[in-house]
Amino acid sequence: MVAAVVALIAWALQLMQAASDRREFSLMLAGCMVCSAAVGLATVMVLTFTSPSLLPAVDAGISLDSIVLPWDGEL
Repeated sequence: MVAAVVALIAWALQLMQAASDRREFSLMLAGCMVCSAAVGLATVMVLTFTSPSLLPAVDAGISLDSIVLPWDGEL
């Protein structure tokens, strides 16, 4: 995945360099589109690798051990 993102960014830079050399606006737009695709792919990759489903299971129960109720007495 990382190689795909790096390849997309390299391709976008080549397109933008060609656009600058040839003075073509369409190549600049193509480079921006490829670059935005690389950013989107990187975002999805980060969201996938940091998703809660990959974290170890945590007990979701609520503990009342630290709560002091008025009828329980003082601390």
